[in-house]
Amino acid sequence: MINMSVDIAGVTLKNPVMTASGTFGSGEEYSEFVDLSRLGAVVTKGVANVPWPGNPTPRIAETYGGMINAIGLQNPGMEVFCKRDLPFLKKYDTKIIVNVCGKTTEDYCEVVERLADEEVDLLEINISCPNVKEGGIAFGQDPRAVEAITKELKKRARQPIIMKLSPNVTDITQMAKAAEAGGADALSLINTLTGMKIDVNRRCFAVANKTGGLSGPAVKPVAVRMVYQVANAVHVPVIGMGGITNTEDALEFLLAGATAVSVGTANFFNPTATVEIAEGIEEYLRKNNFTDIHQIIGAVK
Repeated sequence: MINMSVDIAGVTLKNPVMTASGTFGSGEEYSEFVDLSRLGAVVTKGVANVPWPGNPTPRIAETYGGMINAIGLQNPGMEVFCKRDLPFLKKYDTKIIVNVCGKTTEDYCEVVERLADEEVDLLEINISCPNVKEGGIAFGQDPRAVEAITKELKKRARQPIIMKLSPNVTDITQMAKAAEAGGADALSLINTLTGMKIDVNRRCFAVANKTGGLSGPAVKPVAVRMVYQVANAVHVPVIGMGGITNTEDALEFLLAGATAVSVGTANFFNPTATVEIAEGIEEYLRKNNFTDIHQIIGAVK
């Protein structure tokens, strides 16, 4: 019998595979392809205190080895989420991680407080949102802001919090240490890299926002490097993501030190990717005579 379970801040996941926020809705649209109970956790799309309309269209463009998205965290707000999406997720034997977004510290706090009494296992805080009070720079690009917002949320959160780090920084370990100093229970990375695509035939930007978040296989080497750096710089669990499309990709992150992995863009072209990867990891352990997933986590130093 192979032990596939991992622990994130006292919450036990049956296996280390989860969905990446924004690529799986809140699970319902994928439930006809994937038995959600076979996943370690489902991470919801971003939830804000009020509905967000998102950015103008076009908002998605395909790129070599990935895609650029400038959705703008469109979501119906926390009340609709609690009434409509949570009851659906609760039907499944999987952990529920809610991704929280906001434009001010107060926005984030409002969502965290609203979710305090809901049956949610963990909160993932998207600090790649532009901080309107600081002129639009993302919370996650300033270590002082990272530590400050983490501290504020820890005061109010009933569930453990995972701070989701932006890769659009000079030194990712600085941000990771700042989140840990603020009391983060876990870290997840990477969020998307800022990218741009130009339509040469129409001579205009491919997405209306001009820039967007680059995700998919193209970002994986950057993501693996950053996860390795962070896993060796902090003492809290790390959830790795960025371009995972198959078992081998997921194993790279685990060997680099990630306790769990999130599958994102791959869901768009292979809706069953998450389950295939979970099964693939187990098969890899069996083939290599490992009995516990912890034998490979951080095995590459």
